[in-house]
Amino acid sequence: MNDPVKVLEKKCVFDDIFKVDEAIVEYRKHDGSWSKPVRRLSFERGDSVAVLLANPETGRLVLVNQFRYPTYEKGPGWLNEIVAGVVDENETPETAIRREVREETGYELARLEPIATFYASPGGSSERIFLYYGELVGGTGRSRESSLGVGDEDIRVVEVTPDELWNWFLSNDLPDASTVVALLWYRLTRWKSTESA
Repeated sequence: MNDPVKVLEKKCVFDDIFKVDEAIVEYRKHDGSWSKPVRRLSFERGDSVAVLLANPETGRLVLVNQFRYPTYEKGPGWLNEIVAGVVDENETPETAIRREVREETGYELARLEPIATFYASPGGSSERIFLYYGELVGGTGRSRESSLGVGDEDIRVVEVTPDELWNWFLSNDLPDASTVVALLWYRLTRWKSTESA
């Protein structure tokens, strides 16, 4: 089978916590012809994981709140979002998300179910997100007043009802894409409204 892409040149133009690769490529167009050589940049961050956590003992969903500098100038800076993190080298996505849940919430997972795998921003980044739904072990009796996280992370655990989270979405107060995707999946597959209860 003929490869529909020719990578003519490729080099790393930035290498720090993440990398940026520059490539000159040609690709087969929809009409069967070849494109002219084009320059493309790819933000190489590695793969990530994220999980919508449910606390079966309370009926609440568990999120985290932390400072996200890239969102600061356009607002809000501090985001409520589902637990997420980077898949380390030689780590499976499932191992990574279990580690992230422990680090960011102090909880353990009783059950984990894949939702979807998708690209965060395919026009500029190679990052894939492995998205899960998880249920917690021992969801009561923990203090959530102190900050959690690893290194310089400063994370607060936020537990909300599904209805509260849905209202945040409807009010345009849920800017994280993985959280929105997970919430829409949850609404389609697990929804039990408590608003009229």
